[in-house]
Amino acid sequence: MSDPAGPGGAAGSGAAGGAKPKVVITFNERIRPTYLAAEDLARLAAFAEPVWVASEDEQVTPALAEALDGAAALVVCHGAPRIDAAFLERAPALRLVGELEGDRFERRLDVEGLQASGLTVVDTTNGSSYPVSEWALAMMLIALRNAGSHFRRLIAGEVLRQGRDDPGYLYGELTGRRVGMIGCGHIGRRLLSYLRPFEVDVRVYDPYLAPEVADILDFRLLPALEPVFAESDVVVCLAPLTPRTRGMIGARELDRLRPGAAFVNVSRGPIVDSAALIARLKRDDGVRAALDVFDPEPIPGDGPLSEIRALPNVFLSPHIAGVTAASRPRFFHLMVDELQRFFDGERPRYAFTERTLANRRGSADGR
Repeated sequence: MSDPAGPGGAAGSGAAGGAKPKVVITFNERIRPTYLAAEDLARLAAFAEPVWVASEDEQVTPALAEALDGAAALVVCHGAPRIDAAFLERAPALRLVGELEGDRFERRLDVEGLQASGLTVVDTTNGSSYPVSEWALAMMLIALRNAGSHFRRLIAGEVLRQGRDDPGYLYGELTGRRVGMIGCGHIGRRLLSYLRPFEVDVRVYDPYLAPEVADILDFRLLPALEPVFAESDVVVCLAPLTPRTRGMIGARELDRLRPGAAFVNVSRGPIVDSAALIARLKRDDGVRAALDVFDPEPIPGDGPLSEIRALPNVFLSPHIAGVTAASRPRFFHLMVDELQRFFDGERPRYAFTERTLANRRGSADGR
């Protein structure tokens, strides 16, 4: 991959006469080794001219300004400048802007402004959905078996004999159970594929999901959040953090958890009222939880919210669901796929849509 000041990286190259389209890639140098795999750069170079420019402090450097001359596509990530109408004045030939990571609702892109200018905007943050969906399944099994309690007692040196009143004994199997999913985006749809062997009955609340998805993937799409809690043996939160979802799960929803049910959160801590969750878990009616996220993070060392650390019916992990070595280069791997589709005249799979934007804004009508 060329540097704009090095061989093959001159400004304006790859813009005319059937030459390969120029694709500028810019983010901070620190994450470059783990994000840009050699095989993916080679795939990109087969149909485009990739140009790398390091970005820091979200500034347009002279090197980036030079590289943008004649660029047909721009790929950004951490440290890159904000891409908006003013930025486009520096890159009039741009046709596509892609975001590698930073959540599906990152503010690094003025999506509406870019689309209004005729650009295609894609986002491959779903590269981390693979390990998150795996961990979601694991946490569901852990919570159902009440494994957090057993682990605490085991490392405390207790001689364990599972009593017949233990919720892990009474309600510990996933097979044939009713699963409630809050959110059914990339993570949820992958999780559905992992759940098929368990023959579960799935209920989903996601106001931004096209109704035909429920028919294709065979689940019930519920119009409200409360029935997901009231009707499920295990509830898993997969929703993104947006203005609409912040604090969405509170005492009213958690009170609807049936005795013996399990609650899993692998999305974002602030979606759930932490005090209400602690109060529900202290009720001692068989409800268990497995949490990869909490609000605040890190979990306080003292104070009322620190109680979550000591509750016997809770399993905790430190926000690791999407953090694996394999997920880091996957963001760019998926982006190369998108660039290939785009330059081949196909519709990208991960382009921002009206529903995506509505979700990001938290529009009440789902549009």
